[in-house]
Order: sequence, then C-alpha cells, then structure tokens
Amino acid sequence: MAEVNKNVVPLLFFLSFAVIIPTLHAHIAEFDDYWKLRAEQARKDALEAYHPQPEEITNNFNSHVNKDLIGNNSTRRQLRKYKGPCLATNPIDRCWRCDPNWHNNRKKLANCVLGFGYKTVGGKYGRYYVVTDSSDDDMVNPKPGTLRYAVIQPQPLWIIFARSMVIRLNQELIMTGDKTIDARGANVRIAHGAGITIQFVKNVIIHNLHIHDIVVGSGGTIRDAIDHIGFRTMSDGDGISIFGASNIWIDHVSMSNCRDGLIDAIMGSTAITISNCHFTHHNEVMLFGASDSYSGDQLMQITVAFNHFGRGLVQRMPRCRWGFVHVVNNDYTHWLMYAIGGSSHPTIISQGNRFIAPPNLAAKEVTKRDYAGESEWKNWVWRSQGDLMMNGAFFVQSGSPLKKKPFSRRQLIKAKRGTYVGRLTRFSGTIACKRGKPC
Repeated sequence: MAEVNKNVVPLLFFLSFAVIIPTLHAHIAEFDDYWKLRAEQARKDALEAYHPQPEEITNNFNSHVNKDLIGNNSTRRQLRKYKGPCLATNPIDRCWRCDPNWHNNRKKLANCVLGFGYKTVGGKYGRYYVVTDSSDDDMVNPKPGTLRYAVIQPQPLWIIFARSMVIRLNQELIMTGDKTIDARGANVRIAHGAGITIQFVKNVIIHNLHIHDIVVGSGGTIRDAIDHIGFRTMSDGDGISIFGASNIWIDHVSMSNCRDGLIDAIMGSTAITISNCHFTHHNEVMLFGASDSYSGDQLMQITVAFNHFGRGLVQRMPRCRWGFVHVVNNDYTHWLMYAIGGSSHPTIISQGNRFIAPPNLAAKEVTKRDYAGESEWKNWVWRSQGDLMMNGAFFVQSGSPLKKKPFSRRQLIKAKRGTYVGRLTRFSGTIACKRGKPC
C-alpha cells in the first residue's frame, strides 16, 4: 500500500465516515442523537488510537516473542490434553497464567495485551460485577445479575461469572465501553442465540468465552445503555461484531459455527488484538474492513497472534480490506479454499506462521486477492517472513518489503521461523482455570 500522509488520513476518515455512516449503521433502525454522539466520539477515539508508524508495533511484538523463545527448542504441537505443570508458552500468557492467585488478581490480565490493542485495559479501573443469572428475557429492562444488564452500565466494570452457564442471547448483546468480560473459573458459553456487538465504543476485553452456534437476531426494541433504548434491525449472526470501535482485545476465546462471521471488524475499527483463540467449523472466519468503497478503514490496525485455525474452516483467516494487519505466529492446520485474502490494497505482514495446506491441489495457495488484476495487486504489500509452509502451501508475496523501519534478524525470529508455532499456540482457546491453581 502506498504510504499515506498521517495528516491526510484523519481527513479521509472523517469524510468517508460522514458519508457512509448514515446509510450503513449496523442494524440501528433509528440513528438518533444518542447514536450520532456515540459515533462521533468513536471517530475521535479511533483517530487517537491510530498509530502512524505501525511497523513500530510489529517490531515491539516480535521482540517480546523472541525473548520468550530464547533457549527453548520445543516445536511439536501436543494434541493430547495437557496434564502437567503450568506452561505459559507465549509472552501474553507468560504475563498472567501461571500465577496460582490469579482469581484474586484478575485485573493483572489488563497489563498483558500486546500488538495493536496494547492500550486496551477494559474494566481495569472499575469494580467487579458478578453475573449470577444466565437468562436474557427482557431486552428493554434487563434483570440485574444478567450479562445484558452488566454490559450496558455507564461505568467501567470487570464482569465475571458466579458459575458455569450457557447464555442464549435473544438479541445481539450491545456493549458499552470500558468493560471486561472475564469467564475464567467457569465454563461460559454464548450459544444458540445472537452474538456480541461492540459498536461505537472503546476499551473492551473479551476473555475465555465459548461462542458458538450464533444465529440471526430478529431485531426490535433493545436497551443499549442505561439511559437509552433503541430500535434495531436484524443482526447478521456474527459471533463478535466490532463496528466503529477501538482498543479491543479478544483473547482465549473458542469460536465455531456462527451464521455470518466469527469475528468482523469494520467501519473504522482499529487498535485491535485477537490472540490465543481457537477457531473451528466455519466458512467465512474473519472479515476486516467493511467494503472496497469505504476508505475509512485505512485506519484499521489489527494484530492476529497465537491463534489456532483448526478443523472445518474454509476461508477468511482473515479477509482484509484497507488497513494494516499483522498476522504472527498462528497455526493454520485446516482450510478448504485459502487462508488469508483481501482487496483494496491492505498491508498484510505474515510472520512465523505455520501453514499446512489441504490435500486439494487447487487450494495450496495461502493467499487470495479479489477484484484486482496482477498489475494492480503486485503493488499491495503482502509479505511472508519466517513462515513455515507444509504440504505444498505457498504464499504469493507482493509489494516492496517495509524499508522505513526494517526488521532486525532478532525481531524476525528468523532462526526459529514457524517451527515454534506448535508451542506458541499449544493452549489456544478457552482454558479451564481453577481457584488456587495456575490456569
């Protein structure tokens, strides 16, 4: 992608945001004064979260990974359930996981995020809120003790769960900012109903949830804040929808089988890290960027790290438009069509991933470019550095290497390459944490 003047980007973002939002406002049937103010604040937050030199974040991330790998030679993924002592195999997990007192120090998690979402603190500066009721019966006046009641509160909250539960959302769960949903210590499933919507807010952490079998919500009157009730159209059936939001961290989430995407990040969303997740049984896994015509997504900066893309996946891991996406140390063990795709000249830096191609000879290519001929996409910056290609997998690179802030040999972890991915992603997905014991 051609370098864009950092003073021009906010202007382009403002113009495209102002033009597009009135017609594409993510199931808001009435874009009233409340949502106009929320959208305007979200635009300001996104501009503040945008990093004009994204290579600095990728360099910083790689330095952290390299420090954790020095002196460790394990390269195999252990497929059997691990029953040994706590192992924190990547720098995010090493920050918190092996502390037996984690349940009394839950908010330490907020210090552990790396990548573009590194400033995300969620509900760190708020009180704890305990979800005691798995029901979701009243969309207008949610019951205290329910997850829906917790996420619409105006103040920062660190939301935890009294016990294991299955929550079937009758309509999309519309969150306010400065919230952490922390399901450690319980088996919590968002399933067989609508998904989670993070729209025009900032500062959200979602951790250790199962999200699966998400369906389309019919829409209707829904309370989206303590002091506002709005009318929504049908939701798409995304597991997690990030819309015009910034400073978002999704970590140790297990996701499968949603009606639309597992995770979408669109319409000016930025400063996002998706880490340590396990994705299975889905077609269009992740979409970054709303449309080829929405240039506001050139502010999008997303880190995808330490995730396992597993059984039953087809494509979009992720599919990117515009923006800058750092795909680092993920394990791609299954896809049917392709792994990483895109259009509208996104910058995609793929580092230290393991790509295991399917048997189909027509699906060996990791990458897929849409709506552009080679004369155009050859200038898109899609670089593969230290990736491990297996079973005939190949990554078609394009564009020039990033020269402004070149990666050092140590930052690229070239000596280790993708062979370390089995270890780095060994504990992806939800973790069975017990009080008094390391996770």
